[in-house]
Amino acid sequence: MRTLKLIIVGMMMLLAGSSQGQISVRLHIGTPPQWGPQGYDNARFYYLPDIECYYDVNNSTYIYYQGNRWIHSRSLPYRYRNYDLYGGYKVVMNDYRGNRPYEHFREYRTRYARGYRGREQRNIGIRNVDRGRRNVIIQSNRREIRRDNRVPERRYDQNRGRDIHQMQQARGNDRQQVRGNDRGRGQDNKGRERGNDDKGRR
Repeated sequence: MRTLKLIIVGMMMLLAGSSQGQISVRLHIGTPPQWGPQGYDNARFYYLPDIECYYDVNNSTYIYYQGNRWIHSRSLPYRYRNYDLYGGYKVVMNDYRGNRPYEHFREYRTRYARGYRGREQRNIGIRNVDRGRRNVIIQSNRREIRRDNRVPERRYDQNRGRDIHQMQQARGNDRQQVRGNDRGRGQDNKGRERGNDDKGRR
């Protein structure tokens, strides 16, 4: 009986220990940055070949070489202040297990030289500049659609209390009537002149 109790207690302790281990592992995995490549949620390190430095996903830190030593920092050094993390290529270090990714720096530096581009990557998020550009494109497309489908504008003249569109149509009709009347008068005048000439000849 005692042995059965001991076995049950031992099994419970083992299960509790394994579940705690799983929880700690899950908590240990960090959140990838918005500029990180899609599809690599379990990766811990990225190598950035254009600036020859690493990014630690778990600690949200950059690792770069400066002053004869490797530095861990929350931000990139000043010399890389204009580097585009969204546009730059990221080498995902899936095979590496450890805390010092720069152990094989020479190998990575040779294999992934500056300007290296592998498979096409898509970032997890969209940077604010891209969002602004997309909004501008969408708005311009909407304007073009509105221009194509627009109805003749009808503006309202508050002083006169009339529709400007109706006023323009009325002016056009007046002009046509005036032209028609002028033509009729011209014809009448020509007829009178011809009649007077005929009388003079007689």
